[in-house]
Amino acid sequence: MSNKVKEYRHEKTGLEFVLIPSGLFMREDNKQVTLKSFLMSKTEVTQAAWKKVMGSGNNPSNWKGDNLPVEQVSWNDCQEFCKRAGLQLPSEAQWEYAARAGTDSKWYWGDSDSNIGEYAWYDDNSSSQTHPVGEKAANAFGLRDMAGNVWEWCQDGYSSNYNGVSTDGSAYEGGSSRVGRGGSWSSNAYGCRS
Repeated sequence: MSNKVKEYRHEKTGLEFVLIPSGLFMREDNKQVTLKSFLMSKTEVTQAAWKKVMGSGNNPSNWKGDNLPVEQVSWNDCQEFCKRAGLQLPSEAQWEYAARAGTDSKWYWGDSDSNIGEYAWYDDNSSSQTHPVGEKAANAFGLRDMAGNVWEWCQDGYSSNYNGVSTDGSAYEGGSSRVGRGGSWSSNAYGCRS
């Protein structure tokens, strides 16, 4: 499946965004979620983009490199970044819808993890470290690194059973912890599912 999407460059960060079209998907609890269109970064936030917004001396990442994803940042750190950049974290529903890109399989490339190395940096191919963003194959919306490399924060609080979570794609504001999605360089294939 391939979708044509509009692309935009965000001036304050230099990151490229795509306009994810409105649509729907079936959530894990078998409820249909309907989303309006929204913007999503084509890659994880780079250290260059982080420093551009937060200041050149602000880079908490373990592995350094302008094109590497920023890591070792808390959800609160990301809230401050988004506030300064005029952005917002995606809701968990937006993240999943964008990652799936019209698929309903375990991963956005299918139900087999046999070719995961084409799409993700994960425990079997990462050499136990992060890698430059955008090196792996994109999903049908043109998004890269939605599986592996680094975990991605969502706006939502965590709900183990979706109790109280809306089906309109908005973020769930309950819960005492926050949602991270996508897996990382240290995750196994199962941890990188859509």
